[in-house]
Amino acid sequence: MQHYDYIIVGSGIAGLYAALMARKHGTVLVLTKGSIDESNTKYAQGGIAAAVGPDDSTQQHFIDTAAAGAGLVDENAAHILTGEAPDRIADLVGFGVPFDSTDGAVQLAREGAHSVPRVLHAGGDSTGAHIELSLSALVQHSEITVLEHCLATGIVVEDGKVVGIEALDYQHGLPMQFNCRFLVLASGGAGQLYRATTNPDVATGDGIALAYAAGAEIMDMEFYQFHPTALRLPGVQPFLISEAVRGEGGVLRNGDGRRFMEDYHPQKELAPRDVVARAITAEMAAAGSDHVYLDVTHLPANLTASRFPQIYSFCGEHGLDITKEWIPVSPAAHYLMGGVRTNVWGETNVQGFYACGEVACTGVHGANRLASNSLLETVVFAKRVVERTLNGSSPTFQSREAVRLGDAYRGEVPPLTLGGLQTLMWDKVGIVRNGRDLADAIHVLSAWQAVLPEPHDRPSHELANLLICARLVAGAALIRQESRGAHHRTDFPQASDAWQRRIVFRRDANEYA
Repeated sequence: MQHYDYIIVGSGIAGLYAALMARKHGTVLVLTKGSIDESNTKYAQGGIAAAVGPDDSTQQHFIDTAAAGAGLVDENAAHILTGEAPDRIADLVGFGVPFDSTDGAVQLAREGAHSVPRVLHAGGDSTGAHIELSLSALVQHSEITVLEHCLATGIVVEDGKVVGIEALDYQHGLPMQFNCRFLVLASGGAGQLYRATTNPDVATGDGIALAYAAGAEIMDMEFYQFHPTALRLPGVQPFLISEAVRGEGGVLRNGDGRRFMEDYHPQKELAPRDVVARAITAEMAAAGSDHVYLDVTHLPANLTASRFPQIYSFCGEHGLDITKEWIPVSPAAHYLMGGVRTNVWGETNVQGFYACGEVACTGVHGANRLASNSLLETVVFAKRVVERTLNGSSPTFQSREAVRLGDAYRGEVPPLTLGGLQTLMWDKVGIVRNGRDLADAIHVLSAWQAVLPEPHDRPSHELANLLICARLVAGAALIRQESRGAHHRTDFPQASDAWQRRIVFRRDANEYA
């Protein structure tokens, strides 16, 4: 059996950056279930936030981050995120990421809920792709071992410590196992939980499900961020229309052509994402429509085409000239604020087991992530993970208030399919929720769990992982009897001080959700 000092699961920016840091301190294996560059990072358009401008400060970045998080941001984590951001940007520049600049000065854009322009971008709206390609090239030309098309299927824990990982080479049907000193989970989010998502097919919550099964704590799962503006065209998969489009002056209009965001928030189109997503949902419901419009026709055509080449090109390929026509948009599942609970060093409650990126939850985003803090989070905490492994420390936290999922029970429900799961989550555990719908969803999800066959290939493993994540999201959403950030309940429409706390799941907890 092969042994590595570090096994890293996932090849987005979090996994690749961690691998590049770890290679200096031992042998490294990167496992990824797709190709090395297939991840959410690749599709991140807006950019990466950092206080590097002359009119900005890390303290102001912290203030904006905390404000967007609706009272649940872990302030220590947020100070670390914003304070270390400039140095991590310097690292990325050193790794060859070509951030856009003018006359030698980096270009900074403004996005929703940021008080000043502080978002760096590369290739206009292709920031994630540029970072992913720069880092993957370095990894592939190093001594790091990369196994593509290899799906992690189990975390091996002995005497409370991670010792390895089980995996499946699904192209050849071969089970594998590798031993390690440190396991770093960087497997991304779970956008495929929902019928409409900006995430690629690989975002199936694998890491969260594996971590839960291994005894790691899972936190803040009720907070799923729906991006307000995904392209809505018949027969076309949702395509992200970046926050930066509104940052450049894009205006949201309803079917009557009226600019409506001024009715909902003083920051209008630059309000926090949860506010904009709910406003769009309300406008669609009032009009009986499946979309509103994002209007950039008043901006110079050459600015739109050059600043957003990916969006301009994609829309053009589908017969839409965004310099002359309004863009039909609607919300789509985008980012999971919750995940595997870690401290600010990426440690979980299981010794030797670390997590970083979207799969992890430090509490830094609170109830609603500030735009373009996601790419930043990956590099800040990936570096801290590797630093922590050098100190020989072990985690000491474990929540005394953790709950666990109730036992699955049989019931009369439709057969489980991916489409059925996604529709159930969209309809009953989506942008706007209520107790009755959540209870109904939990009943169906539990009944599906009771009859789920043993997974044997990639699709069946992914469906099983999504089912666990769905139960965690719905369970947390039912427990939290208030509205806060991305979690909105019509039966509890206000935020409550009593709920200014976290919901934590652990498989071996004594309580039931």
